[in-house]
Amino acid sequence: MSKVVLITGASSGIGKSIAEYLQLKGMQVYGTSRRPKEDDTLSFKMLPLDVTNVNSIQKAVVTIIENEGKLDVLINNAGMGITGAIEDTPTDEMRKVFDTNFFGPIDVMKAVLPYMRKQKSGLIINTTSIAGYMGLPFRGMYSASKGALELITEAIRMEVKSFGINVTNIAPGDFATNIAAGRYHTPVFEDSAYKDKYKENLALMDAHVDGGLPPKIMAEAVYKIITKKHPKIHYKVGGLMEKFSIVLKRILPDKWYEIMLMNHFKM
Repeated sequence: MSKVVLITGASSGIGKSIAEYLQLKGMQVYGTSRRPKEDDTLSFKMLPLDVTNVNSIQKAVVTIIENEGKLDVLINNAGMGITGAIEDTPTDEMRKVFDTNFFGPIDVMKAVLPYMRKQKSGLIINTTSIAGYMGLPFRGMYSASKGALELITEAIRMEVKSFGINVTNIAPGDFATNIAAGRYHTPVFEDSAYKDKYKENLALMDAHVDGGLPPKIMAEAVYKIITKKHPKIHYKVGGLMEKFSIVLKRILPDKWYEIMLMNHFKM
């Protein structure tokens, strides 16, 4: 029997690319978004699911179980970006990002785990970010939300292992998607102490996304994880320097690494 896969945030970008690729590989894929649009060109099924609404999550999961009788793979991909100096960014917007990037994936995991435990098998892949391995200027809240999900993945992986369930995460770097359009951008306030540096960094972030890797690379990486018998705990998918930056953080003194980042971001 083919694997049944649930992917959150599959209406565009990386999520859509993963869904199309896995469907092409013979899997039964259910993508989700908050408000799915009618699209006859999609090769996979779409369901409404808002990761910040527990009832919405439960309804989508029950629909899949009723249709397929099982759920083999959850890919927690839905997320949102946020930019801005910590001092300038509204705290309510910070909470929204954590609701989507951190508590949302946790609630989806809570919804699927009883079914996976019952069938004594399952795989959960949490999409984090290479940015989650370091605190980045003007992207601190995004880094924090993704870094927190990395640690939760490590913890829950140990908790569910005895039930035959695997949990892993995949951390992408910059990919050519429309993620920049969906970010919450703290306005460039004219009276902000960070105005000039923040404006420069906004342009730099957009350039990184525009020059990013094609989403299909993420789709291929996810497929390889699904077909592995014993997935690793962490996977990183990105450019050479992005992945190397994580290695440098491990081996360089903290202040040296900070200087390197500040030079890169023209701080």
